[in-house]
Amino acid sequence: MSFLEIKSNAKINFSLNIIKKLKNKFHKIESLISIIDLHDIIYIKKIKKNKHQVKFFGKFSKGIKNDNTVKKLLEILDKNKLLRGNKYLIKVKKNIPQKSGMGGGSMNAASILNYLFKRKIIKINSWKLKKIARLIGSDVEIGINNNTNIYKSNIYLIKKIKNIKLFLIIAIPKFGCSTAKVYKSTKLYSRSYLNMNINKKFKLLDLINLKNDLEKSAMSIYPSLNILKNNLQILPKVKFVRMTGSGSAYVAYFLSKKDATKAYKIFRKKHKNYWSIVSKTI
Repeated sequence: MSFLEIKSNAKINFSLNIIKKLKNKFHKIESLISIIDLHDIIYIKKIKKNKHQVKFFGKFSKGIKNDNTVKKLLEILDKNKLLRGNKYLIKVKKNIPQKSGMGGGSMNAASILNYLFKRKIIKINSWKLKKIARLIGSDVEIGINNNTNIYKSNIYLIKKIKNIKLFLIIAIPKFGCSTAKVYKSTKLYSRSYLNMNINKKFKLLDLINLKNDLEKSAMSIYPSLNILKNNLQILPKVKFVRMTGSGSAYVAYFLSKKDATKAYKIFRKKHKNYWSIVSKTI
């Protein structure tokens, strides 16, 4: 049996507001997000083995832990006997940097889960699908169905933005941010705004006026992020610059591919110490 190829796209947060800290020590959040064209590639096929095999390769595969999201997904599916004893070989080419705030691991699990569901390899309803996604991670649900624009739970409220097309420069320092540390050091909370504007069609000016509540915390732990943001903010034609997720990636937003490409050439010439790429929302 030959491999089937799956794209696993990254996500970015236009905004991320921390509403409050819950009794279980998690945080209630609201976020506006977009899927972007940067993606990992997943190769999957059924094998005649006693165990699943999960392998990572590519530029950002180093240091992926054994308890990664893909293995966690397979363990949940096996525990619920949804794969009916079948085993799979899964190879993931990592193009999305780890600990960058772009949800690479979560989207990997979501893409595989979505594939198994749509191919009816696992026979469950959409409610059960969401439940499995949430067992893996709070943001996995974002990737299981690209037709859904709003995700609600007692922990988060997320709206996916599709009506605005933007071009991006994504830049990342030579380190990743610890999500746990960034959340733990966040003390300031925001009022809920997305719940009251859930059906609003956000425009560019709306996005410019938003924020990421985790940004100040991340900068206090990793001060060099200030330098990265400043280097992006001075690029020509940039509309705004904001950290995505809990970092360490910063995203500079542009209205056209031409503007983004020109700015990228300037940025790369001066700042080769950062990993960077031109991308776009999809």
